[in-house]
Amino acid sequence: MSFCHKPAFRQILVTSLLILLLPLSSFAEEQQPNILIILSDDMGWADTGAFGGEIETPNIDQIAREGVRFVNFYTNPMCTPTRVTLMSGLDHHIAGAGTMTLFTAPNQQGKRGYEGWLLPDYKTLANIMQEAGYNTYVSGKWDLGRFPELIPRSRGFDRDFVMLDSHGSHYDMTNLYTDNPKLMFTEDGRYLTRLPKDYYSSKTYTDKMISFIEEGRSNGKPFFAYLAYQAPHDPHHIDEPWRSKYQGKYDKGWTYFHRARYSKQQALGLLPENSELAERYWYLPDSEVLAPITLATLGRHMELYAAMMNNMDYHIGRLLEYLKEIGQYENTVIIFFGDNGPEGNNTFEAITASGLSNNIFRAKHWSQEHHINVLGTPNSYPEYGAGWAQVSATPFYGHKSFPSEGGIRNALIVKMPDSKHVGGTIRTDFMHVSDIMPTLTELTGQEFPNGDTSGKSWLGMLRDPAQHVRDEDDWIGWEIMGAMALRKGDWKILNNWPPYGTGNWQLYDLKSDWAERHDLAAVHPEILKELISLYENQYMPNNNIILPNRAISESLWWNKPLRFPQFDNYPPGLYRQQYHPPPEMLAEPNE
Repeated sequence: MSFCHKPAFRQILVTSLLILLLPLSSFAEEQQPNILIILSDDMGWADTGAFGGEIETPNIDQIAREGVRFVNFYTNPMCTPTRVTLMSGLDHHIAGAGTMTLFTAPNQQGKRGYEGWLLPDYKTLANIMQEAGYNTYVSGKWDLGRFPELIPRSRGFDRDFVMLDSHGSHYDMTNLYTDNPKLMFTEDGRYLTRLPKDYYSSKTYTDKMISFIEEGRSNGKPFFAYLAYQAPHDPHHIDEPWRSKYQGKYDKGWTYFHRARYSKQQALGLLPENSELAERYWYLPDSEVLAPITLATLGRHMELYAAMMNNMDYHIGRLLEYLKEIGQYENTVIIFFGDNGPEGNNTFEAITASGLSNNIFRAKHWSQEHHINVLGTPNSYPEYGAGWAQVSATPFYGHKSFPSEGGIRNALIVKMPDSKHVGGTIRTDFMHVSDIMPTLTELTGQEFPNGDTSGKSWLGMLRDPAQHVRDEDDWIGWEIMGAMALRKGDWKILNNWPPYGTGNWQLYDLKSDWAERHDLAAVHPEILKELISLYENQYMPNNNIILPNRAISESLWWNKPLRFPQFDNYPPGLYRQQYHPPPEMLAEPNE
């Protein structure tokens, strides 16, 4: 009989094998999940199917069915401030983007916190994920600085393909300004001299992210991927067949779709009982009184916006399918949201107003924007305006640039491998974009690196549905270009500058009044006084708030002759020069 059949030896052999395999088993159990943050640009709360929209977004909706929808999640009112907070976990006034660079007031220029980019003093999400042993990737819109010390390679990302600017063409490097005509891109720490062949923002950003993850698989590390789409930010550029997909869909007008989305949100259980739909902007007509040709013309702009959303969802689906193919989908935390409310300001019209040199630039480079048959093509600059923005923000009032609910509340979906929530759960926790960095530092066993933050980790709540992120004493403040707000518990104070607001503090009970229809300042003066005191005595001094001495809306409400104080370099967006990177950092794209 062979000695290997002896019972004693078999026991020793089995024990030895178990000892050898145990470290591998423990490693598998302790392996960190991948992290995927998907950020859309200027998307409204109601634009996905999961949040009441009629636009086809099957892949985003699938994440919502498998994960958790959060209906009380807040960002900042504009893109750079939100991205600065996302990457640092700090209030944007501290971290370097107190306002948008285009609109920095004279008394803010040169002041710390108003540089217009994420200050190098602070660690980024990518830095902490690198320290936790992750591969770190970014693809999409950066908008956090264009100098060598501010680009993604200098801020903790192993791989990058990004547009450094805030917005421009989705097809090429065409920017919007006479003195700053060319968009800047980097790839793997080098400034690109041209874009890859067949470049289109949503497609190329997704292609690059998939390639980064694939090429990094060999080292066995988990990945942290930040996919920051430029869509659906204007210009609403989109290829066929997407461009024609929604033709005629929106001819019923914005009033119809405003009500339709609200009804669907009620049916989905997204809204509190007794909630109301926000009133229509006073400066817009009820679309039901418009002539058919006018409805068709205005509807064309929403068709392009919907097509961009649908196309972005398609590319998100490509990435998710890839993760399934490589067996990493189930082990990936997915966080999806938009950076602020929808764009309803028609900024391109303001930037290129008659009499400005930018108007000549517009005529040369964007000359076809008013030809309805070519809207959506590379030489057009479609914006859908306030009428459709209020539909995107349903049921809220307001849009991007304002701390009204429509400008700061955004659709958040989180899918987490070890979450104890039932798929499709809807939660009402009061949450903010500043929470994401504390959440990921806790997830990876690290300490928050950037000092004091109002951000709160979501990890306990995601793992235990009985927990909550904030209590009634927690509060968050906002300020952008002089517009102010603060929420504590269910109470919110709001002060929008004229003519979009009264210029005075208002008080709303957000337990049911999501539409901010009922100003309770006169009914609860003690609550109003308490929240104003919090804002003026804690939020402002603790977060470096410098209220601007000029406002972009001043000519809309000024009741005197149109003569304003003159300052050099104001507004700064008209004087921003083209940046020329160091020659040794220039490169061709990786095709």
